[in-house]
Amino acid sequence: MTAVLTKGLTKKYKEKTAVSGLDLSIEKGELFSLLGVNGAGKTTTIRMLTCLSKPTSGEAFVSGHSTASESAQVKRIVGISPQDTAVAGNLTVRENLRLIAGIYGFSRERTAQRIDDMTRLFRLEEVLDSRAKTLSGGWKRKLSIAMALISEPEVLFLDEPTLGLDVLARRELWSAVKSLRGKITIILTTHYMEEA
Repeated sequence: MTAVLTKGLTKKYKEKTAVSGLDLSIEKGELFSLLGVNGAGKTTTIRMLTCLSKPTSGEAFVSGHSTASESAQVKRIVGISPQDTAVAGNLTVRENLRLIAGIYGFSRERTAQRIDDMTRLFRLEEVLDSRAKTLSGGWKRKLSIAMALISEPEVLFLDEPTLGLDVLARRELWSAVKSLRGKITIILTTHYMEEA
């Protein structure tokens, strides 16, 4: 089954074309990398696929849902960890995860279970009660991805997930991401050839 399909996806900003006629077909459970230099349109592509930006032309479908006419359905089945880590600095790691679970309307039991799942997957035990603003870049990135996964999305978008991380943090993050291969569709952007 196709998880993501684009046909001629294009995004223009005045005279500048950020994405030009992109045709993609990504299968369910695939780990797919968008490789390119800064300014190549990787983040713009993710923004269009997650309904955060409308394409100038072309079509995109996520799990069969049109990003143009079925954006509410698309938003329910995707998770995104943006390039600039989006965590609430004054909240603890646990509180950040609980906040996202609350946005999705999870019961107390399901919230506790998902927090446990994310804690194990990303080995968050030692920082669970630390404020997010005190975390290193690697821990913040893990938290951001855990927040994107809390809702159990069908498709996970990771925008430059290892940018600015040291070698050890990068390796740990890749281990967690690879453990998800085949379970959900993962689309990540990178400008590192070895990660694509």
